[in-house]
Amino acid sequence: MPSRISGIGLRGVQAKIAEQHARAFDEDVIALPICGFYKARRGGDRHNFEGALIHMLQDAVNTESYAKYRKYSEAVRRQPPINLRDLLDFKTDRAPIALDDVESITELRKRLVAPGISLGALGPEAHETLSIAMNRIGAKSDSGEGGEDSARYKPRPNGDNASSAIKQVASGRFGVTAEYLNNCRELEIKVAQGAKPGEGGQLPGLKVTEMIAKLRHSTPGVTLISPPPHHDIYSIEDLAQLIYDLKQINPEARVTVKLVARSGIGTIAAGVAKAKADVILVSGHNGGTGASPQTSIKYAGIPWEMGLSETHQVLTLNRLRDKVLLRTDGGIKTGRDVVIAAMLGAEEYGLGTASLIAMGCIMVRQCHSNTCPVGVCTQDPKLREKFEGSPEKVVNLFSFVAEEVREILAQLGYKSLLEIVGRSDLLKQVSRGGRYLDDLDLNPLLTRADGGHETVHCTVEGRNEVPDTLDAQMLRDVQPLFTHREKMQLQYSVRNTHRAVGTRLSAMITRKYGMTGLQPDTVTVRLRGTAGQSLGAFAVQGMKLEVFGDANDYVGKGLSGGTIVVKPTISSPLVPEANAIIGNTVLYGATAGKLFASGRAGERFAVRNSGADAVVEGLGSNGCEYMTGGTAVILGPIGVNFGAGMTGGMAFLYDPEDAFKLKVNPETVTWQRIDHPHWEAVLKAQVAEHVAETKSPLGARLLNDWNRQLEHFWQVVPKEMLTRLPQPLTVAQEKRA
Repeated sequence: MPSRISGIGLRGVQAKIAEQHARAFDEDVIALPICGFYKARRGGDRHNFEGALIHMLQDAVNTESYAKYRKYSEAVRRQPPINLRDLLDFKTDRAPIALDDVESITELRKRLVAPGISLGALGPEAHETLSIAMNRIGAKSDSGEGGEDSARYKPRPNGDNASSAIKQVASGRFGVTAEYLNNCRELEIKVAQGAKPGEGGQLPGLKVTEMIAKLRHSTPGVTLISPPPHHDIYSIEDLAQLIYDLKQINPEARVTVKLVARSGIGTIAAGVAKAKADVILVSGHNGGTGASPQTSIKYAGIPWEMGLSETHQVLTLNRLRDKVLLRTDGGIKTGRDVVIAAMLGAEEYGLGTASLIAMGCIMVRQCHSNTCPVGVCTQDPKLREKFEGSPEKVVNLFSFVAEEVREILAQLGYKSLLEIVGRSDLLKQVSRGGRYLDDLDLNPLLTRADGGHETVHCTVEGRNEVPDTLDAQMLRDVQPLFTHREKMQLQYSVRNTHRAVGTRLSAMITRKYGMTGLQPDTVTVRLRGTAGQSLGAFAVQGMKLEVFGDANDYVGKGLSGGTIVVKPTISSPLVPEANAIIGNTVLYGATAGKLFASGRAGERFAVRNSGADAVVEGLGSNGCEYMTGGTAVILGPIGVNFGAGMTGGMAFLYDPEDAFKLKVNPETVTWQRIDHPHWEAVLKAQVAEHVAETKSPLGARLLNDWNRQLEHFWQVVPKEMLTRLPQPLTVAQEKRA
């Protein structure tokens, strides 16, 4: 693919190869120098945040000195060019104005964001400090994909609010519950992250403390592997469905989609805008965690300057720009960076690394090892005591950045940041002396797209609303539940156009009673027909959904304590265990609750299940991937790659054909026949409940011939869980103990 901004060309590549070849055979050159490729080394590769810059910024925020911050900003500008924005400078078409005529620091700070860094990557103190600081100034912090303690959802006695305004769902994994989704102003779908686009996250077991395991619904000390986003987002329609689900579970929150800057991002962003997203975040290649693989940190994605400009141009040309707000992040360090981002099309701006440095981070690149010497990125209690960050320091950083933006706007003659959004004609390319740099042509970034008379910034007040579902009628019919806490039973016909049935009702129950405030089966909703996608998504305790018919994909997505039963109608001529009754990606990211289906499930069943119990009668490929909790009972054949990345929970499989060994992924799990009365009782109880709920013929046959059929069951357990089970797997182990 040709470069959008030109470059050194084939002759330049040839010259570079010849130069490296000559160095390789030069006897005076150190063969394997420590060149600072990852960690900064004196005399090695140049890094964006040199030690002197870190010290200058920390000194400025510690002493609340804007003069010192200006010295830091000027030092950043004097650095040899590293980013594309270093080759850009301002030009203006107006005379300068007085600083007092420019919008206030208070207003400008609201456009700044502390991007998503999970609790788990960060220590609790650092994570809370960011949230408190951003809430104080009316801005937003992002929880990251690690969940958040519910104790933070209410302001503290001194008035500080430690709840992240943006809750990240990262395709529905890690602690995503109905309560979590209802305590925010914005929900962010992480389709990709700058440091490792297309990859799932990973948290080493040594960082999974009791608290982290509780928030993420996993087991202390066990490594957590996240599924990449393609497990539940295969197409733009799947993304549109997730956006719809989130707007049902939180009726007020805006929905953001986080994309990584890459060639062709404009086309993707246009689809995201049409899918009713409210915000699109373009994340640069140098954003993201210090715990990423080197191959991801260095060789994935492109600069946000390229991704942002393309996104803005394509949205403008397709007359979609006024429907979505654009945000960007990835190495933004100064007010100058913010102004350039605005001119390239962004309305909000994330400062992640800079905000960590303001809290004390010194970039030692030990994020993955739990040995952060300043207590920022560690779960070690002793190291966390060294944390010296405070909300005041973070507030100082964002105030200084906003003040610098004001000064630049005054020099350019503009009163507000919104006036220069998309004004790439106010930028020009400059020569910074590098012999290769003048080969770059940044004009494609600076081209202003003509959208006719359409505005080139977001004009939507609130959010882009989505159509109502069956829940609108359900909420009218269930009013006695909310007024008198009455037990209710509702009954409706359902069609496949009825999506996310039960999700809005679950949101209202969560807000009134919490996730566990109602007794199980307080509200029973009986449905006849074919349920649409996301049946019972994020359903909480107290809700029971019974479907007489079948259901589409995403049944029980993010299930948060509710019960879902799917069974064929009495008149159906189909053999239940031989036919699919629910679709793909069932129980994705579920944290609690039960599912019983008298029939087979599709592919990717119970991916990232973290606590729900389920019984189905067969499934497709990739079952129980990345599972961290709960129990899955499969009473029929399975597809390939079962249990890949499974690090928690347990599965039981009925396998009279003895084909299981050919289908399982053996990397993280072990399996055996059932050899302990405790686990036999667990399995039999689940099958019995399945029969009681669904009247399953297969389940009834198994119970009637239990002693003979038991030998056909496999028990699948993650290897890391073998020493952490409440009961041993075998009677022999129990005797030895």
